[in-house]
Amino acid sequence: MTRYPVRITVDRSRTPAVIAGLALAAMLTGSGVAVAQSRTVADTPAEACAADYQRFCRGVRPGGGAIRACLEAHAGELSPPCRAATASPGVLAASDLDEEGDRGGRIVVPAGARVLRDIAYGPDPAQRMDVYLPARPQAAPVLFMVHGGGWAIGDKAAASVVTNKIAKWLPEGFIFISVNYRLLPGADPLNQADDVAKALAAAQSRASSWGGDPARFVLMGHSAGAHLVALLAADPTIATRQGATPWLGTVALDSAALNLVEIMKARHYPLYDRAFGSDPAVWQSASPLHRLTATPAPMLLVCSSQRTNSCPQAQAFAIKAVGLGGRVTVLPIAFSHGALNKSLGLPGSYTANVNAFIRQLVVR
Repeated sequence: MTRYPVRITVDRSRTPAVIAGLALAAMLTGSGVAVAQSRTVADTPAEACAADYQRFCRGVRPGGGAIRACLEAHAGELSPPCRAATASPGVLAASDLDEEGDRGGRIVVPAGARVLRDIAYGPDPAQRMDVYLPARPQAAPVLFMVHGGGWAIGDKAAASVVTNKIAKWLPEGFIFISVNYRLLPGADPLNQADDVAKALAAAQSRASSWGGDPARFVLMGHSAGAHLVALLAADPTIATRQGATPWLGTVALDSAALNLVEIMKARHYPLYDRAFGSDPAVWQSASPLHRLTATPAPMLLVCSSQRTNSCPQAQAFAIKAVGLGGRVTVLPIAFSHGALNKSLGLPGSYTANVNAFIRQLVVR
């Protein structure tokens, strides 16, 4: 495992020493993380099929392979990347597309825990959050989770978003909040970031009534949700404008959208055009790397070393943040994009490393 905190350091028990100041490509190669290619393409079925899902299957209830069946029924009309994904046996059945949108998966709540569902933080039906409370919360730290789904799909009640995380952290006394936000095409990612900020402000204002500590929030997001929490971390004024107060730190689970300007100028999947359009000013405004101008609160950037562009973007963001005096850790993991979300909370070194980062933030 290679980790990159304030000063770039390396776990010498598993990788050769890396000398600070080497070129980025050399550092990434030394750590076993693939160096970014000159193009940006869809790395997951969710990215490959998000536009086709919106076009053909938006009303289909995810879970049980229903989305795959719908897409296969429109095989002749699908985009080439999505057609390739659906043609690969087993790929889409357990894809991020189904995982992010699946309300059918059963969420097992730990013994003694309670759930407060669909707490409103705004007038839109999408502006809701679920609050999972441990048995006896007392000034409890709070994990504030933002789901992914290509800015176009996804749900706070997806089993992959919630189940293993609450199984890990609720018994340890944490409150876990899972947030919905308005999606494309009704709200662009900047509007979505405002939604996340509004939800954060609402949760902080109510935390004490739930037995939580409003001063001990940790933000977490996966995929598009990781982009949104990274955007708030890079520029906290997005959150403060909505009434939120500072939080302790941020965990971004596999965002490959930290440098949107680079993505949009290179070859990329149309998903990004749907989300960010053609205006370079919008790309810059929605790009966490470009919004980062001051020391951020501590961040953990988890990235899948199986993807082409996730770890390099995380590393570039970390280098800039460190230069501004920040404490940022890049954690490459050899899991798929979806597995980084679904498996977090299960026993193992991955969960242990994320937990260690969170614990050092919330300790009093």
